[in-house]
Amino acid sequence: MTPTNASLGTLDPARLSRLDAEGAWLSGDKPTKETFLHIAMYRERQDARAVVHLHSTHSVAVSCLDGIDAADVLPPMTAYYVMRVGRLPLVPYFPPGDEALAKAVGKLAGKHHAVLLANHGPVVAGNSLETALYATEELEETAKLFLMLQGAAVRCLTAQQVAELRKRFG
Repeated sequence: MTPTNASLGTLDPARLSRLDAEGAWLSGDKPTKETFLHIAMYRERQDARAVVHLHSTHSVAVSCLDGIDAADVLPPMTAYYVMRVGRLPLVPYFPPGDEALAKAVGKLAGKHHAVLLANHGPVVAGNSLETALYATEELEETAKLFLMLQGAAVRCLTAQQVAELRKRFG
């Protein structure tokens, strides 16, 4: 995973943190203090081959909103959001590096491959890095749309349309 204080724009792959399945640091630069977020997703999701965690602007902004549905933060605004993200639960706030956050993520990870950490950002697992990245990008773009449309009458996908997408695409 990316090491602590790494910038994605200047990341040198040779300096990536390498850890074992239990999260013990093997080599590379010192891992992030949020390693446990990744480990919690891997433990609960047998299909996970990659986990992406960001502090992306629009997703974080949504995670700070009062009154959002903690069981499913973003409405089904687009087909690709439904297909790539599905339901997005909100994990309660914990300070960065707090190990209790891993337990809270773990409780949701078995049923959801993407979660949103309150006042923090998304954590998304995928069966490949590409899949996890695409889902994270879709989550961020949907969060942006959600914020742009605040106060406007929004036509979301109907329950029937969402059910059809889940039937077709899993």
